Amino acid sequence: MIAQTSTTLAQGLGIHPGSAASGFPPGIVAGETHLADGVALQAKSDLTAAYVDAAGRTPFTSLPAELGGSTLIPGVYRIGAAQLTGQLTLDSQNDPAAVFIFQISSTLITASNSDVVFINGASPCNVFRQVTSSATLGTNSDFIGNIMALTSVTMNTGATLAGRALARNAAVTLDDNVITAPICTAATTPATTPATTPAVTPAVGSSTTGPPVAGPPVDLPPTATSTATSTETSAAHPPRLPTTGSSPAPTLLAIGIVVRYRRRKTGL
Repeated sequence: MIAQTSTTLAQGLGIHPGSAASGFPPGIVAGETHLADGVALQAKSDLTAAYVDAAGRTPFTSLPAELGGSTLIPGVYRIGAAQLTGQLTLDSQNDPAAVFIFQISSTLITASNSDVVFINGASPCNVFRQVTSSATLGTNSDFIGNIMALTSVTMNTGATLAGRALARNAAVTLDDNVITAPICTAATTPATTPATTPAVTPAVGSSTTGPPVAGPPVDLPPTATSTATSTETSAAHPPRLPTTGSSPAPTLLAIGIVVRYRRRKTGL
């Protein structure tokens, strides 16, 4: 018996540079497709700005590598090599504009059948994971929020994502996945270190060792203008970090870029 299923992307697809997104079709794209055009290039630039912005946010709260079994409230969190086994709960404390930013200095890996859940009104659009290396979502895992990886994003068989999978320098690899477009609530409050102690009882840091902060703001503190050359960017829409104060936020185009699709055939 040969079983074949295809990835469904409820948002946009594209690539820059490059002129082909293999696997689409049979993969299904509900949004627009942009291959090496001006829209894709702008999306890549917007991703770079958002990535640098998220990486430089302070103050932050340090977390251990394992996120499973934790309940976190809005804030900026810093982790080394992050992993998720079981369930991570994000509690917005009844603020629909609450923001969660995860600064991950190495890889992000989720175990098979792991998941992220929201309580008390949190929005997937306001969850940002800045991954300094690569992100891998395990088989049949359910993930929520925006993944901004410096290198690559891999979604293994059956993994789902309510949000965006974005890679700056390598591929987004999909294998019979579903990426949905969440309904977003605009965030108007800044992300800060949680006022109360999260369930994991982390140590609070105030390090400013992240990327330098300069240039126009992208919705929270000012962003750094990056000159890094990205080769491929991916998945639903480039993220928009929440605005603070009266500083204008640049427009982040509604374009996502999926650069590689992997369809698996299983013989029984």
